[in-house]
Amino acid sequence: MKQRNIRITFSILAFLLCLAGPRLGAAQEPYYKGKQIRIIVGLSSGGGYDRAARMLARTIGKYIPGNPDVVVQNMPGASSVTASNYVWGVAKPDGLTLLAPHNNVYLSQLSGQKEVQFDLAKFQWIGSLENDDMMLFARADAPYKSIGDIVKAKEQPKCGSTGVGSSDYVMSKVLEDTIGAKVTHVTGYPGSSEIAIALERGEVSCMGLTIATYFGREPFGTWYKDKYVRFLAQSGRKRDSRIADAPTVYELMDEYKTPATKRRVAEAMLQGGEWARSLMAPPATPADRVAILRAAHEKASKDPDLLAEAKKLRMEITHLRGEHLQSVAKEVMTQPPEVIEQIKKLFVQ
Repeated sequence: MKQRNIRITFSILAFLLCLAGPRLGAAQEPYYKGKQIRIIVGLSSGGGYDRAARMLARTIGKYIPGNPDVVVQNMPGASSVTASNYVWGVAKPDGLTLLAPHNNVYLSQLSGQKEVQFDLAKFQWIGSLENDDMMLFARADAPYKSIGDIVKAKEQPKCGSTGVGSSDYVMSKVLEDTIGAKVTHVTGYPGSSEIAIALERGEVSCMGLTIATYFGREPFGTWYKDKYVRFLAQSGRKRDSRIADAPTVYELMDEYKTPATKRRVAEAMLQGGEWARSLMAPPATPADRVAILRAAHEKASKDPDLLAEAKKLRMEITHLRGEHLQSVAKEVMTQPPEVIEQIKKLFVQ
């Protein structure tokens, strides 16, 4: 009887182990094995943000346990507000949908745009690939030889932009508030490629871009060679040697004796350059998956193939870790009330 009970016990244990076996094996499988990660780019295809995201997509998967496929999906609209809203409120926080927005999308939130449904500081920041400044330029045949000409102009130049978070919009609003240089914004273009076509057609006479985007692709390389445009201003604290004739916003504020409060507003509006080409996940993404993605992003930024491709694209990779960006985002999104109010005034269309 005793031996029979022992045999029964062993049989039950064996049966339970058979049931548990597949589950234990599945638990040991990397989460990302056999899965696909989507990077949602908040601008149209062909632009600097799209090219950077596709470059990253070709590399980051091999540093993620399970080697998932990584694809890019473009979701342009309102300078990345559409894409940010989607990743914030629609996409599952499962580590399979990531956001690559325009670096100035934070200004849409700070300015209180009604379309904004996200809180940028609460995204899970994965990392960024570049530190990039903005610039404003105009067609060389336009009657604006310097930013001072725009200050004095009776007729404001028309500048194309994707929306309130675009480089053109931000730069021109900063220049308007600090030195009185006003432009008329023509918004709604999906991305910089479409604005470039509009500038060539004469629909607009000026536009803004990040400096890296301008020097990273066509038609801007040809424009630079042919001196098709004139650089009017740049956002960095120091002049970029490639556009050395264009003064910085900080130099212009000194020249025009901009008041201290307006300087603080300008500095808040120019913060986005630090997290250019950033990547983030929805707020509720599990911590272990965020850690995996952050580690993979950092390794990908040092990958020889990615660095070689970046060189061809004329991108200078300056990796910033997600933990650092998370801290910076909280600081940037916490501004004094007087600064917030002034930013809101500047972004009224």
